[in-house]
Amino acid sequence: MKKAIPAALALIAIALAATGTAEAQQKRGKRSGAQVASYAPDLGFTEGRLEKADRVVVNKRQRQLLVLRGERVLDAFTIALGRYPVGHKLAEGDQRTPEGAYTLDSKLADSKFYRAIHISYPSSGDVRRSRFLGLRPGGAIMIHGLPDGWSASSVGHPVLDWTNGCIAVTNREMDRLWARIDAGTPIEIHP
Repeated sequence: MKKAIPAALALIAIALAATGTAEAQQKRGKRSGAQVASYAPDLGFTEGRLEKADRVVVNKRQRQLLVLRGERVLDAFTIALGRYPVGHKLAEGDQRTPEGAYTLDSKLADSKFYRAIHISYPSSGDVRRSRFLGLRPGGAIMIHGLPDGWSASSVGHPVLDWTNGCIAVTNREMDRLWARIDAGTPIEIHP
């Protein structure tokens, strides 16, 4: 486990150096104060299909989701988070995105969003923490596309954090995630 921590930190460093267009960099820079270098992921095609991920890493501060196979970054996406993105989710309705190690445990083709992949929040530790505080931990945390019938610009994606605690991508990006991720894939969500 001690070896995984330096690898996770290395991936965060990659995340800080990775993503998109100058326009997206300017938008993120206004929001987070960070400027990010341009990055081209390894597309990882295997026999005409997108290569499957063996884990996903989210860096909330950088608003970035990395799809990984080993140490290779297969895809990197700019994300939107819960309306109050700083800090770990403590209670139902707090509109925060959780932090920690979870599993992407199921895929939902039929939701109020363009596809969704469920995150195994709350963990037993999340439940204990919330109960200790006299709160309910909530649930239904997912990676999802845009709300049905809405465009990215109509919800302010990715400039605004518009979800109730989930991690959001565009519908096109959701299609790539859908193809790369199987149920059971681990996800690490960092502050």
